[in-house]
Amino acid sequence: MSNSSNSSNNNNNMDAEAPAQLEKNQTATFPKEETVDGGVTGETAPKVIKKEDHDSEYHPPTSYLETIVHLFKGNIGPGLFAMGDAFKNGGLLVAPLLTVVIAVVSIHCQHVLVTCSKKMRDLRGDSVCADYAQTVEQCFENGPPKLRGWSRTMGRLVDIFICVTQLGFCCIYFVFISTNLKQILQAYDIDMNVHLVMLLAFVPVLLSSLITNLKWLTPVSMFANVCMILGLAITLYYALKDGLPGVEERALWTNGSQLALFFGTAIFAFEGIALVMPLKNAMRKPHQFERPLGVLNVGMFLVSVMFMFAGSVGYMKWGEQVGGSLTLNLGDTILAQAVKLMVSTGVLLGYPLQFFVAIQIMWPNAKQMCGIKGRSLIGELGFRTFMVLVTLAIAEMVPALGLFISLIGALCSTALALVFPPVIELIARSEQNKGPGVWICAKNLVILVMAMLGFFTGSYESLKQIVKHFGEEELH
Repeated sequence: MSNSSNSSNNNNNMDAEAPAQLEKNQTATFPKEETVDGGVTGETAPKVIKKEDHDSEYHPPTSYLETIVHLFKGNIGPGLFAMGDAFKNGGLLVAPLLTVVIAVVSIHCQHVLVTCSKKMRDLRGDSVCADYAQTVEQCFENGPPKLRGWSRTMGRLVDIFICVTQLGFCCIYFVFISTNLKQILQAYDIDMNVHLVMLLAFVPVLLSSLITNLKWLTPVSMFANVCMILGLAITLYYALKDGLPGVEERALWTNGSQLALFFGTAIFAFEGIALVMPLKNAMRKPHQFERPLGVLNVGMFLVSVMFMFAGSVGYMKWGEQVGGSLTLNLGDTILAQAVKLMVSTGVLLGYPLQFFVAIQIMWPNAKQMCGIKGRSLIGELGFRTFMVLVTLAIAEMVPALGLFISLIGALCSTALALVFPPVIELIARSEQNKGPGVWICAKNLVILVMAMLGFFTGSYESLKQIVKHFGEEELH
């Protein structure tokens, strides 16, 4: 994280000089060449991002505090309450150490993305920083000649990963809400199938997802944060009120297959990189985002502390019986049911923020396919409704919360959080006839090896356990 902070400090002068320099909206020039998509990289970069593209009336800028609220809510969903399950798979000694490592590397990679985006903005003469996919595309465009033809493909690949990851989060939100609501109903002798509970949750989820403006989501995110923090506080009170078992009763480390599941859950919890550029670009003072005491460092530090505390206390208290969500271990008291309802409400209100990122990417393409011109609010609301139905349908098919979280984390979150940032830094730091340097290469190689190890082992183990889960359900 310190390296990231230094990078952002070095770029502060660029931010200050940017307005005068960037009004020119110049573009970098490259030789014409074929791309792997069959397109042509022309003499100028394909798109200049101008300030007018970000309509301040349609998207009013957000303050420092409002942005922290969004960052906080984007990271403290079901992943926070799944950390007990993660620590069960990692062990009481190994899990905290690996959590710190994953947190530091994830935050560093988010800083890398911001730094690369700012470098591409200044190089191209754009007035705002590009989003994640555009940054990757621009880094390849301005990289070594052999890589330039892959620029459009890599940008599209990032968009696909972001959409799959964000919609995967939305599916998990449905599973989380319905699992907790089912327990609440059971406490009052109402036995309802979890699939039916999901259908009941569909209406409030849909209504919250029809909010089309990030600024308008601020009060929703704020209320969701209050619900989540109060819910976590009461959950930890339940865990601590009668004391915790001795350390000797818990595993200090586990085997390789369980560590793979731990990695998937942990990286799922920390994967907020898709929100980074939209949140930075939406700020009234974007330079406040990545500075040492800026939104990113302050917000993610608080999030990391909460993850560590929730995971260690949850596993210490409930051991091998800890649920895919800590709230599932609370029992049948009235206060316990209130906590489950509170946390479910917080998760429900967090759905539109995760959904917002995917829709930002998908809706322009959908408009183009359907031949829709202009803003078309009715068309956007219809598309949002359709996509909420898609996430509901997927959630109905895979109702195993813990395994679903681990799979999405290992399969998609790893690529976005730990693979693409090191790759684009290697490209952006490269100079003609000269590599990025030994330190940059070594650091990014370590991150990539860790990412690929977690990607393959975590995905395999999660899929194996899901297949096993469905087999057991059929036997019952």
